[in-house]
Formats: sequence, C-alpha cells, structure tokens
Amino acid sequence: MFVSEDSVEVSLIHDGSGGDITRNPALKPYIREGYPLAIAEYSLKGTVMLSLGSGRPSVMVVAGVHGNEIPPQLAAMCLVESLAASDPTGTVHVIPIAAPWATMRNIRWCRGRDLNRSAGVPGSVTNAIFRRALELGVDALADFHSTAPGSKPGVEGVFCSEEPEPESVEIARYITSRTSSRVLCYGRASSSYMGALEDECNLAGIPSVTCEVVSENGTARKGSYERSLLQMRLFLEYMGILLEAP
Repeated sequence: MFVSEDSVEVSLIHDGSGGDITRNPALKPYIREGYPLAIAEYSLKGTVMLSLGSGRPSVMVVAGVHGNEIPPQLAAMCLVESLAASDPTGTVHVIPIAAPWATMRNIRWCRGRDLNRSAGVPGSVTNAIFRRALELGVDALADFHSTAPGSKPGVEGVFCSEEPEPESVEIARYITSRTSSRVLCYGRASSSYMGALEDECNLAGIPSVTCEVVSENGTARKGSYERSLLQMRLFLEYMGILLEAP
C-alpha cells in the first residue's frame, strides 16, 4: 500500500506500466475532481489497485488490459466512485487502468506485449495482477473489455469455461440473464489460446470471466461504458456484494 484515502486503499501492482491517462482524448473529458482524477494521478506510478470494503466475499474487477478499450476503463472509475460512497458487503479490489502506458497512447498493446496473452509470463502486467489475485485469495475475478464491430468477438458477451471452474459459467449466465450479452463458453480454460487473465485464474482455481461490450477502438460509443458498468454491477450482485436492483 502506498496511500489510503478514507474507505479506499490504493496499492501499486506493477511499476513499469505508468502513464498519464489524461493524454488519452477519449478519457480526458471524464477526468475531474474525485476518484477519476486521483486514479489518473496514481496511474503515473504504474498499475494500481483500489480496494474497498472488508471481509468476504472478496473479488477483483479489472479493466484496461488493452489500452484502447475505453468503455470498461470509464466504467471501472465510475464503479470505484459509487462503491466509495456506499458500504459494500465484502471486499472489492478494482484495477481500473491495467496498463496506463498503453491507455495514455490509446493503443492496444503495452510496450509491445498483448497483455491478454501474457498473464502466465513473469514480469508482465497481467501476471502481476494474476499473482496478486492469488495472494489475496479472491473468490472470483472479472476482466472487462470492449470489442470493435466486425472484430472477434464483435458482439457483447461474457467469456467463460466449463472446466476446471464450472462457476465461471454460472457467473456468465447471471450477467447475461440481465443484459443483451451472450454467453461465450469454452470447454476448458486456455483451450483456444493461452495467457488470458481469465483463463489463468480459472486454471488456478479462481472462478473468472471476461466481459465484452461493443465500441470502436479508442473511443467510447454512446451507452457503452454504462453497459460495461452494468456488467460489473451484475458480477458484484452474483457474488453477493451488491443487492439485486429492483
């Protein structure tokens, strides 16, 4: 931990990924006083995690693994603000800007590395996140992304896998039952490709999903960050941290 502000504890996860996210033209209009500005200041140092609440359940929410996927990063900053103003049941660890260096440049990769393929590579940002999730013993993890129209998957959805953590599928079903998202399920984690944070966590015994909303790269399509925020809140609802909305 390097700072504590009221109900929010901020810790540094990776110190080789810092950047000035206010230089991202898609994010800059949203950076203002409060936690968005504080997050921007913290991100100069590297990848930071903001922890709110206490006790169990304990979960991790990650956004910004790809720096040019804007909606989930906006959503995660909004989530921190809302949780800081409330009294969540359990503990929520939020990494809102996983790769500030890439977000600053509004690009997908961080220093030449696709972080969605390198969670198993020592020294990478996502490996540092993965190891911190293990150290904390979180009960579940959700990694939030956006996908450009016509790309893969190109649709709003939630990736999960049946093995070795079948609860991954249950989390995905819960999120998709209250949104227009699709369940995008694999038989076994890492069976399609290696190194995604979701897959590494599932293989290590942490039920995990990857959530996608649709937005062009480098921008936030109207309504997209709100949809990403809804996915985040439904994940927390499933885990019993937030009450179900009426």
